Amino acid sequence: MPEGPAAAFVLQGSSLLFMPNVLKVYLENGQTKAFRFERTTTVKDILLTLQEKLSIRSIAHFALVLEEQYNLAKIHLLHEEELIAQVVQKRDSHDYRCLFRVCFVPKDPLDLLQEDPVAFEYLYLQVTLGLVLCSC
Repeated sequence: MPEGPAAAFVLQGSSLLFMPNVLKVYLENGQTKAFRFERTTTVKDILLTLQEKLSIRSIAHFALVLEEQYNLAKIHLLHEEELIAQVVQKRDSHDYRCLFRVCFVPKDPLDLLQEDPVAFEYLYLQVTLGLVLCSC
């Protein structure tokens, strides 16, 4: 992988990046959020920022995942400690996009509705959009 300005040029075409050092995260409603990152920025840092921006209280149900653009059934869960700079520099990272997903479904979704209606709505969108995509 090239370093310096050449690396920025190579990574700029990545679907993970909006521009050099700016991660693009896709939300279930079709929007994207952009996050500037440094060498020490972790997945957890991005999750906590999303929690604040989206007014989600139950962030423990959410994760960032990488989805292969040419194999939509294949996703990779990112661990909270992973450094964003390392994630975007992984081999073939241009073939992925970063999604904010409900990955840890509560035992009783009605509890989530009472505890955090915003998180419940996000889960609902994720499930219903997933069913629509699967039925095509």
